[in-house]
Amino acid sequence: MALGSIALVAGSVLLLIEHASLSHGALKGEVVGVLGVLFFGTCACVAVDRLLRRRPELVLSSEGLMHVVLGSIAWTEIAEVGIREIKVRFRSERVIELVLHDPAAYLARAPRTARIAGAVTRRMGYSPAMISVGTLPVGLDEVLAAMRRHHPELAIRE
Repeated sequence: MALGSIALVAGSVLLLIEHASLSHGALKGEVVGVLGVLFFGTCACVAVDRLLRRRPELVLSSEGLMHVVLGSIAWTEIAEVGIREIKVRFRSERVIELVLHDPAAYLARAPRTARIAGAVTRRMGYSPAMISVGTLPVGLDEVLAAMRRHHPELAIRE
């Protein structure tokens, strides 16, 4: 993701350079170029930060889970765990959906990034607490098995 974002920043910069050399009709291309640099530059920063940080993506314990984006969620807050396939452009992405007893209470205390993403996913009909399987260093089966070990009563819908 980091390399792709960096490549798209470079493409956006090239678009800006190309349209800056034109004397007419270049405003649309310049706007697209600036937006591309801002958006993909942010994506690149986030991706590089995730590569360089020294903390785990997901930690499971007998009390609950700690996710790098979602923050802390106790097992008592989770009604069930489900696996979903969400279409993202040309591919599908598997996510672990944490169906919460009280989504509004979670969103009120969640980290800012999780609140923003959670509000969007909630409007789409999903839980505000979802973990992308692609960001985890281990497979889905291993994560689900660890969840069952830490909280045997947890309902898991596959």
